[in-house]
Amino acid sequence: MNERAYLDAASAEPLHPAAREMLLSAVDSGWADPVRLHHEGRTARLLLDNARAVLAQGLGVRPDELYLTTSGTAAIHAGLSAVLTARRRVGGAVVHSAVEHSAVLHTAGEAGVEIGVDLHGRVDLDAFAAAVRKPGVAVAVLQSANHEVGTRQPIEAAAAACGPVPLFVDAAASIGHEVVSDGWSVLTASAHKWGGPAGVGLLAVRKGTRIAPAWPMDEREDGLSPGFPDVPNLLAAAAALQARLAEAAELDRQHRGWIAEIRQRVGADVPDVEVVGDPEDRLPHVLTFSCLYVDGEALVTALDAEGFSVSSGSACTSSTLRPSHVLAAMGVLTHGNVRVSLARTTTYGEIDRFCRVLPGIVQRIRAEVGM
Repeated sequence: MNERAYLDAASAEPLHPAAREMLLSAVDSGWADPVRLHHEGRTARLLLDNARAVLAQGLGVRPDELYLTTSGTAAIHAGLSAVLTARRRVGGAVVHSAVEHSAVLHTAGEAGVEIGVDLHGRVDLDAFAAAVRKPGVAVAVLQSANHEVGTRQPIEAAAAACGPVPLFVDAAASIGHEVVSDGWSVLTASAHKWGGPAGVGLLAVRKGTRIAPAWPMDEREDGLSPGFPDVPNLLAAAAALQARLAEAAELDRQHRGWIAEIRQRVGADVPDVEVVGDPEDRLPHVLTFSCLYVDGEALVTALDAEGFSVSSGSACTSSTLRPSHVLAAMGVLTHGNVRVSLARTTTYGEIDRFCRVLPGIVQRIRAEVGM
């Protein structure tokens, strides 16, 4: 088998060396319960406070505005539910784009007011603003950038349109890569997206935003994330974010150039292919394309056999390759799609080999089904 090329960093970035180093040292010092008053507990509390301070600085918020959860999905569920509970007298409607993460769609449920997007996946801002102004809206939700196609959303303009309605931003795809525009009331992120360990989510709530946990409160994180905190993993997440932000400018410049090359070469060398997402106003490391007459699972499997780890289907709804609700909302091909997302460990040689191997694989799969 060829050397492996991991091109699925939008799902999970490989653990950053800074996170690994911190995790190994923190396991021996941060294992105790940080709410206890004995020496070990006070040590764990000090480490927890340090992790919170570093993570808050990375997000540009105060430490007392940051709640630590067990995942980005948990942060969305807890944060969105808490805003809805606090604003139930205003109403229960949740205005959101059609391309939000499944955690938003599930939490909003029947209360969701879905706003369409254009061919690039960007929300219809006029429709979004009109929906937010209607009576009974508790909260508006808009991702900072799309996790499948990379298109950025107009956060600043959406925040201005919201007025007194809080804007909830899922920033998991952006944090660690670029600064999220201001104006939001609540923001969520996930550590494994920037090279931290899995099992760490962030929920930032600006002062003045009303929240009320939707379940019985305990003494942890004001009830927003009950249970024993994983201090070593939180410290590792903080170390990874700090290191990733220091590298961001150079890595993102490099990744933006490589993604542009993949976009050009795939479009030129693979017949009947649709490269989707905004070509300019986008995340620097994510690209999705769809191949006509090709099954997504077959394409992912064939690429895996050649040493390439990519994703297909809906990147956030399940482990099965169901058609992507994001691509469907955009009105583009929903089958035969591949998302390529670059990690800090990605090399140009891997990118070049991917672009050389892909056309032959697509041609072979089409031939096998008689196309």
